[in-house]
Amino acid sequence: MELTAEWMPVQADYDLFARVSGDDNPIHVDPDFSARTAFGRTVSHGMLIYAKLWGMIRAARPGAVQLRASMMFPNPAYTGEAVVLRVAGDLPGVVTLTATRAADGAELFLGEAEVA
Repeated sequence: MELTAEWMPVQADYDLFARVSGDDNPIHVDPDFSARTAFGRTVSHGMLIYAKLWGMIRAARPGAVQLRASMMFPNPAYTGEAVVLRVAGDLPGVVTLTATRAADGAELFLGEAEVA
């Protein structure tokens, strides 16, 4: 099975995720602060990207339960830059999760999850 979707992050996504998760690090929610960092602008929460991927799994398999997951975030995701989300593997089973920047293919999220 392979699931693919495209997501265009906007600042409102980061702000809402910060309120829900409690992760209000200024790198995600404060454009003025972020402009003075190496990133130059706000970046997505890594777990927001994972939530998008997990949402794709739950849409395909409404009763799916995560047993374990591993992930890393090699590059930042920015507002206004399309992200390609992919889930590949068998459900139930171990699936590979990736998110890449549509414009240049940069890897934003790499991981896997075991799903029952």
